[in-house]
Amino acid sequence: MPPHTRSQAFVYSKSVVINRYITVALRRAHYELLENSEGFYGSIPDLAGVWAQAATLEDCREELKSALEDWLLFSLSGQHPIPVMDGIDLAIREVA
Repeated sequence: MPPHTRSQAFVYSKSVVINRYITVALRRAHYELLENSEGFYGSIPDLAGVWAQAATLEDCREELKSALEDWLLFSLSGQHPIPVMDGIDLAIREVA
């Protein structure tokens, strides 16, 4: 397999794993209706700092997904620990 094809395959498989992680994490999300018709609040309990607030539940879900994606990119780029969810481990490891 040419080198560029291997690299493309690696990127594709990593993005599939990240997408699965996002799906699993969002299934763990908790949403609540805020008082005084102020909208909705959503968070993912296992991921500190991943939360969103929006006027509608659907907008809150979208905002939470965006916050999760940003959090993952930040964590991966800084090699910060990311909790394993349903056996999906996104930790970056050195390969010998």
